Amino acid sequence: MTGFGTTDDPDIAEAVAGELALLDPAVRVSRAGAAALLDPEFIEVGASGRRWTYEEMLAALPEMSGAREDGPSYEPSALSGTLLAPGLVHLTYETLHDGHRARRSSLWRRDPAAPPGTGLRMYYHQGTPVPETEVQP
Repeated sequence: MTGFGTTDDPDIAEAVAGELALLDPAVRVSRAGAAALLDPEFIEVGASGRRWTYEEMLAALPEMSGAREDGPSYEPSALSGTLLAPGLVHLTYETLHDGHRARRSSLWRRDPAAPPGTGLRMYYHQGTPVPETEVQP
């Protein structure tokens, strides 16, 4: 990954680690691994425009692109995190996957009703394709 510096904030570091884990084929094929990182109220608006729920994503993730060790992988770059409130982190970054770029945004939250020690989980994710004609700054 390129374009990401270290952070001293543990919530941002935890969200970054979770985001990167969700790009890992070993996590993508594991329902339990992905479920541990996705909030039960998770929603995604994919690069295609499709809206995904928690259950839909868990069911589809093992078959999605990026879930095979021998297939194209996601290459994240320019990852940036902002602490919006204690236990609420906004991440932005870009991915290159199979020749296609996308800008991505996710919200990670710690559910205040969850048992103590529960980690951050991805609450919302959105991917937006970057036009091939757009030059990277």
